Amino acid sequence: MASKCQSDSSIRLLAFQLQTRPQRPDPPPVIAGCAQKVASVHRTRRVRRLPSLDHIAVVVDQGSGFTKAGFAGEVQPRVVLKSSSLMPSWDRPVLPGAPGCELAGGVARAHPIKHGVVVDWDALEGLWERIMVGGLQVHPEQWPVLVSDSPSAPPEGREKVAELLFEALTVPACHMASTALLALCSTGTFSGLAVEAGAGVCHATPIYAGHSWHKATFRLNLAGSTLSRYFRDLLVAACPDLQLQALPRKTVTQLKKRCCYVSLDFQGDVCDPARHRRACFCLGNDYYVHLGSERFRCPEPIFQPSLLGHPEPGLPTLAFQALQTIPTTLRTRLAKSVVLAGGSTLFPGFVERMTLELEAQCRRHGYSTLQPCLVAQPGRGTAVWTGGSMMASLHSFQCRWVTRAMYYEYGPCVVRHVFD
Repeated sequence: MASKCQSDSSIRLLAFQLQTRPQRPDPPPVIAGCAQKVASVHRTRRVRRLPSLDHIAVVVDQGSGFTKAGFAGEVQPRVVLKSSSLMPSWDRPVLPGAPGCELAGGVARAHPIKHGVVVDWDALEGLWERIMVGGLQVHPEQWPVLVSDSPSAPPEGREKVAELLFEALTVPACHMASTALLALCSTGTFSGLAVEAGAGVCHATPIYAGHSWHKATFRLNLAGSTLSRYFRDLLVAACPDLQLQALPRKTVTQLKKRCCYVSLDFQGDVCDPARHRRACFCLGNDYYVHLGSERFRCPEPIFQPSLLGHPEPGLPTLAFQALQTIPTTLRTRLAKSVVLAGGSTLFPGFVERMTLELEAQCRRHGYSTLQPCLVAQPGRGTAVWTGGSMMASLHSFQCRWVTRAMYYEYGPCVVRHVFD
């Protein structure tokens, strides 16, 4: 218990330091600690000391839409890249019906990660090379790497990531951590309910003392990318004379982020045009688009997936189900720290709507004494990366690395024993 309290206090102190620390032009070297041997994970817990590493850790949050990368101990990622990449279509088969995969001129778009799960390992290797060599301009064989992992990703995916890092990039050490845990770490805690809404997937994941509650983790395969396509359809319906088919996806996404908001009374706002917050935006070439209900209809599927034909319940319901599934003795404690993370939680009104619906779910199901407390930091769009930066900076974390020597001694399954 003493070590747990010490870890909590350490990460809270580090959170404050990161908020007040000026950005460093270059990351200084640091000495890593020790890593546990797989053979001792379930027995004596003996540790084997690592040789000194010449560099601090590289932190990578690999997402469905964007991948963020930087150095441990810094406040912001240094590199933010689209996870997808363009390549000649004859070099890569295009999945039928996959939106945005096939472009004009014999060019295809490769998406290595969809809905938080890696689906194209060759494309992922190319993404890592773009990040490490092109973006951060480092030699991968010299830098330990902390990488985020989706809470609902299959366990064998971690072994494939380890194979990529150790065999293709030859990194000296790696660590894999759930995006939910890293989101909590960004707020200075190891226990709570992480509610994530990114580009490809939404999750509600209970975390207690740094460990994910897998049986109480719920996901929704509807997030920011789906909302962008839906918003494009709304724009076409609102402005039929506009040739939106040629409008770049980036422009649609920027317009979505700039003008859309979450309604606190969706049915009431739909039925009463007088309540619409109308706005006019210039799309270039002196063409103006006038928006009304499209502004709050765009993010509504996160709360009502049935609007787009998805059978799953909305994100507030999933968050309540996660709290309902965990043991009663932990429910109140985790409800006091419901941490929001991901770019799709940044819509104005999102926090208020989540609070209203989560409280209503508690009352409706007889948990009136359960008072969820939402934590929504301004930088929650990069909360996962920030949490990784903080975690990799902790002195107590340095015994959690899996080294290249451990990987070649025990094989890819080493990550299951150390990180599960």
